[in-house]
Amino acid sequence: MTTPLNQPTNSNSKEEKIASFDPNGVGDVNGGLFGLPFTVEEAEVVIVPVPWEVTVSYSAGTAQGPLAVKEASPQLDLFEPAIKDAWKLGIAMEEISADWEATSAALRDKAEAYINWLEDGSPASEQEAYAQLPVEVTRKGEELLQWLKAKALSYLDQGKLVGVLGGDHSTPLGLMHALAERHEEYGILQVDAHADLRDAYEGFEFSHASIMFNALKLPQVKKLVQVGIRDICQAEAELAEQSNGRVAIFYDAVLKENMYEGDSWKKECKKIIAQLPQKVYVSFDIDGLDPKLCPATGTPVPGGLEFEQAVYLIKALVKSGREIIGFDLCEVAPGDSEWNGNVGARLLYKLCNWMAVSQKRLEL
Repeated sequence: MTTPLNQPTNSNSKEEKIASFDPNGVGDVNGGLFGLPFTVEEAEVVIVPVPWEVTVSYSAGTAQGPLAVKEASPQLDLFEPAIKDAWKLGIAMEEISADWEATSAALRDKAEAYINWLEDGSPASEQEAYAQLPVEVTRKGEELLQWLKAKALSYLDQGKLVGVLGGDHSTPLGLMHALAERHEEYGILQVDAHADLRDAYEGFEFSHASIMFNALKLPQVKKLVQVGIRDICQAEAELAEQSNGRVAIFYDAVLKENMYEGDSWKKECKKIIAQLPQKVYVSFDIDGLDPKLCPATGTPVPGGLEFEQAVYLIKALVKSGREIIGFDLCEVAPGDSEWNGNVGARLLYKLCNWMAVSQKRLEL
């Protein structure tokens, strides 16, 4: 049972907060996400932060992504020109789990040593020391999946919309599983520099580079549409080619070539959206954007979408009549400035609001 905007949960409290809140004021850094006054109980959209990055294979830092986004978020102006009173929807983020953050840090140290060992040619002298590490990491990855799945199902049962804020790109799998229990079928729109279709990359079943390989194990995921891909191995490309149309890749280079030759971004978006079913999960790795917008992300790749290009695609998806049933935003790393968190926060706000529009919780 969903809660319409004009009949919010805990209505007196929420209505009082809406009446007393100044959306034109200075962002309250002591408030909630985006400086908003709403609690998780009052919110229509709940963001679950997952500070996890055990298997990242290039640069670390994404486990601090949720905090970086939250700290940057009060700097946003809340006015959305295309959406009426968007801020009144109610967006809130759970507290960041210190336990999962600590577990991630401890396992990340072990995994980094293991990855270095692999890159050194896996010398036999150290094989025994690393033999059980993939098993240990996989066990914790499964535990994380079930933790997030149970949490997401609880919120979905309350009629809330749910998004995940990673962490590396392995983090949202539990939400995908939860949505598979609530919907007979759905498609995934993935914006990413990488295909993430590797089978247990580097021996880790729940690797950040295996998220879409794992998502495709869910029979409810009828279609995977990947946008902005520009770093992919041959096995991943072959998996897509042999998927009988279940996986469609819109390579960044091809999108750009089409536009250089006269096609509009509107036309490219229509091609992308035409591949998707009615219900869509949006999986957004921030390295899908041009890396000038996210330079601290773990595996930046030249090329990618501009910010407004990505937002246009999301808007076009919603305006096509499709329903966004959930989303994730992953791979934001703070780096040495607030820039990465700033861009991440702005993208997160757009994802929350346009998901709500798609489900008629907000009006245009």
